[in-house]
Amino acid sequence: MNKFKIVCITPVKNEEWILDNFLKCTSLWADKIIIADQNSDDNSIGIAKKYNKVVLVKNNNPKFNEPERQKILINNARKIKGKKIIIALDADEAFTADAVKSNEWKKLYNLEPGTVIYFKWANILHGCDKYWLALDNMPFGFVDDGSLHKGSPIHSPRIPLSEKSNKYYSKLIVMHMQYTNIKRMKSKHRWYQCWERLNNLERSAVDIYRQYHHMDSVPKKMIGIVPNNWFDDYTRKGIDFKVKMHNTSNYWDKLVLDMINDNGVDAFRKEQIWDFDWVEKAKEYKYRKLDNFKDPRTYYEKFIHIWLKITQPYFKNRFVNIVDKLIMKYLKF
Repeated sequence: MNKFKIVCITPVKNEEWILDNFLKCTSLWADKIIIADQNSDDNSIGIAKKYNKVVLVKNNNPKFNEPERQKILINNARKIKGKKIIIALDADEAFTADAVKSNEWKKLYNLEPGTVIYFKWANILHGCDKYWLALDNMPFGFVDDGSLHKGSPIHSPRIPLSEKSNKYYSKLIVMHMQYTNIKRMKSKHRWYQCWERLNNLERSAVDIYRQYHHMDSVPKKMIGIVPNNWFDDYTRKGIDFKVKMHNTSNYWDKLVLDMINDNGVDAFRKEQIWDFDWVEKAKEYKYRKLDNFKDPRTYYEKFIHIWLKITQPYFKNRFVNIVDKLIMKYLKF
C-alpha cells in the first residue's frame, strides 16, 4: 500500500509513426500512462485506446503551448490516488530495454517527495545502431509533492523544478528516437526556426541556425555503437524500432506553410528553411497563390546559409565565432 505508483505523462500530436512502440515499451514499467492528445488527425488516438494503462485526455488548444499541455498532464496524473513518481517522456522516447528490470527502480521508491530525477539521454541515430549521449542528464522524473509547474513557451521543463529541489541522478537511460526518422526531424526543426523568428524577434538568424542544426555538430568521438541490451528484450517481445517507420505526412510542414502564408516569405528569408520545396508542398495542400511560397533569399543570404552549413561541425571554433559575430553585426543576420 505504501509503494509509489509510477505515472508516465506524454503529450501527443500526430505520433502514429512511433506511438505503438512507445506504449508497448512504457506499459512494461508504468502503472498508468497519461496521454494528452492535441487534435491529432492521424491514428494516434486509435492506437492509444488499445492500451489498458492509458488514460486519454484532450488538449484542445489549437496553438503550441508547452506550459498548458504540461499542466493538463500533471493535473491528470495527480487525479490518481496514492504516492506517485511522475516521469515525463515524449512519444519518441523510451527507456532502454535493460532498464525495465533494473534495481534502479527500487532506489526511486526511497526518494523524498519533491525530488527531481535526472536520466541519461541517448540520441539514437538512423538505423538504431549508433547513438550520441547528451552532455547533461535530463530532468524527466519527479517524486510528486504537489509543487506548481512553471513552464516556458518552448523547450520547457516537463516537471516542477526549483532551485531548492533535491536531485537524484539515475543510471537509467532514456533513448531519444527523433533522429531515427530524419525526414520528420528536419520538418520539425524547420518549424522550430520559424517559431523562433515570430516569437523572438531580436534573436539572430545565426543563433537560430546553430541551435536547430546541433545534430550536425556532434563530434565523431561522441558517437558510439548501441549496446545490444538496449534493444534485445524489446525485440524478443515483438517491439522493433529498427523496422522502417511509417511514411506518414509531417504535419510540421503544413504548420510552416501556414506561417509563411500568414506572415509572408520575407519574414523567414534569413532562416534556413529553404532547402525544401515549399511551392510543391503548397500545391499538395491546394494553396491558391503558389508564388507566395517561393524562396525569397538574395545571393548573399544564400551564401551565408552555405557558410553556416559548412561550418556547423566547427561552430565553437574561435575563427568561426568571429565570422559569425561579424555577420550578425554588419549584415544584421
